[in-house]
Amino acid sequence: MPSFSFSSLCFTIFLIYYSSLFLSTESRVSPIAPISSLVNKTLFNSIFLHKDDNACPARNFYTYESFIEATSSFPAFGSTGCLATRKREVAAFLAQISHETTGGWATAPDGPYAWGLCFKEEVSPQSDYCDSSNKEWPCYPGESYKGRGPIQLSWNYNYGPAGKALGFDGLKNPETISNNSVIAFKTALWFWMTEQKPKPSCHSVMVGKYVPTASDRAANRTLGFGFVTNIINGGLECGIPDDASVNDRIGYFKRYANLFNVDTGPNLDCAYQKSF
Repeated sequence: MPSFSFSSLCFTIFLIYYSSLFLSTESRVSPIAPISSLVNKTLFNSIFLHKDDNACPARNFYTYESFIEATSSFPAFGSTGCLATRKREVAAFLAQISHETTGGWATAPDGPYAWGLCFKEEVSPQSDYCDSSNKEWPCYPGESYKGRGPIQLSWNYNYGPAGKALGFDGLKNPETISNNSVIAFKTALWFWMTEQKPKPSCHSVMVGKYVPTASDRAANRTLGFGFVTNIINGGLECGIPDDASVNDRIGYFKRYANLFNVDTGPNLDCAYQKSF
């Protein structure tokens, strides 16, 4: 029969007591709620009022269920920071993909910012978006890397790594994005969450984790929605006061921020920012 000393018994009791306190404290810490708690189906449908209209080529493609499933592969999306920061990031993401896929016009029913997710492929691309100088992600003969999906993913140097990260061959089978709505949303989230130096990730900018470099400060790249626009398409849109595309992105963001009941934050445009 084993023997116990009083001191060892007291120590054991102390450990049990201390552990119970720790576990009870941990049990009171609430986990971050899923994206569906920020964006339920009713809100999603009120954001994308016309995505399934007959006028939209992508009708019935971008479903709420596909969006929610895709976000599960990117757990930091919409779950970083306080509630306002989380809402603002999701609103910013949805605004950017809405501009990229917009079917709206100035006098459109419900306004120009109610027509996001209308397209799933670029219409009349001017090229096949093949950068033949990129040897890491070589173009596959006969394939086009035109804009596809919510973010309108373009160029072989984006299709290659996106496919690798998401489990499909983006170089040989780029049309996968247009044929699978979950993968389509995942490519947009991959682009949003992934740093591509010297560019930071859109995510890190919107949640306030990115610290601008000396080059950013010299280029007037200030944190906010405008910086995200610079990451996405700064070469064509930034450094141009009152650019129509930038204004369209901002219009979507303001509408969505209002639906999320959150402010937009500062620095909405990139009119005086240099592109990367």
